[in-house]
Amino acid sequence: MSARSADRHDCARTVPVRLWEDGFASDPHRYYAALRAQGPVGWAELAPGVPAYLVTDRRAALEVLRDTEAFSHDPRAWETSVPADSPVLGMMRWRPNALFADGAAHLRYRTTLIDVFDLVEPHDLRARVHRAVRLLAGRIGPRGEADLVADFSRPLMALVFNDLFGLPDSQGDRLDLGLGKMMEGGADAAEGEAEYAGYVLELIAAKAEQRGDDLPSRLLDHPAGLTREEVTWQVFLTLGAGYEPTANLLSNTLSRILGNPAYYSTLTSGARPVTDAVVEVLHHETPLANYGVYYARRPLSFHGVWLRDAVPVVVSYGALGHFSEREGAGGRLPNDASHLSWGAGPHACPVRQHALLLVTEAIERLTQWLPDLDPVLPRERLSWRPGPFHRSLTALPVRFSPRSADQSGVPS
Repeated sequence: MSARSADRHDCARTVPVRLWEDGFASDPHRYYAALRAQGPVGWAELAPGVPAYLVTDRRAALEVLRDTEAFSHDPRAWETSVPADSPVLGMMRWRPNALFADGAAHLRYRTTLIDVFDLVEPHDLRARVHRAVRLLAGRIGPRGEADLVADFSRPLMALVFNDLFGLPDSQGDRLDLGLGKMMEGGADAAEGEAEYAGYVLELIAAKAEQRGDDLPSRLLDHPAGLTREEVTWQVFLTLGAGYEPTANLLSNTLSRILGNPAYYSTLTSGARPVTDAVVEVLHHETPLANYGVYYARRPLSFHGVWLRDAVPVVVSYGALGHFSEREGAGGRLPNDASHLSWGAGPHACPVRQHALLLVTEAIERLTQWLPDLDPVLPRERLSWRPGPFHRSLTALPVRFSPRSADQSGVPS
């Protein structure tokens, strides 16, 4: 990555691919193709006037993810160049937590998160999912129709994560609304960030006053001695990173399954594990499409592009998955090691097994209870939420044979 490389060029001379446009949500592959045409590293805008380098090549992505000497997760130098009202600040501004730290600080924060999540046993997590499915089953079963985004995926994750973080079921709507607006990075992003931050601050204040059997209480009591502010921002990270992407992974997987009747039948019959469908989505339609955000520590030449410091270098998991799907895998099914949705290197997701269990368990319970789910719309007519960071359905309407909560087969 020598700065004297003869083939380097400055992306800033190229017209940026605008990921904030409405068209990106409906047809991201067209935008990824335009980026890929620029080479392993393309020039994009995450919001109006907010440029970024988009990494669309797997080898280059792994270099960014693993090279801690050349790349940092700390955005503070970049923040000084961004308007205070930028809609992407809520997702990208510095906070003292594991996502935005490097070196010893990152290791300290990451270790505390691994320690407290390791105390969540798989059987306990399954029980929380079963409880949530049972509750939602009672609501939607008699209707014979539902939106598997608004009526199942998002409320299910709100129920599970509020339970893990020591909040009552009634708080689910607040979590959903605040995070949803912040993630989309649109006109309401700052409002969403404030709402979600208020939600977390109230939670930490309550747990500081009286501990419970929950993740925030364990963080407050961890031997690493995190300050109350540090605990607040670890919870801000983990509650958000747990709820929003996992809810989208669940709905994206349900969409992929229901859009292929032959696939659905093999899953409901038990001939094929649900994990296969989840891994396919992580591989080809990952819910966090463009959120591997790094910064070059100093100007450098990287895969023929001159990277300036204080400009985001974004690993595009969405583009990586799109081009791997187009190139094919010789007829083989993707496996969980063949995609980068969990990241790689020091910042790889530390709780991916928890997320996989949540999603597969939810799908298994739902399809056992409602084996005749029938999508109302073909998959190509479904609509997607705007925003540069995620791949997230607005709705997934289905029909099914009505069932009351006391009918046999309802999950217990």
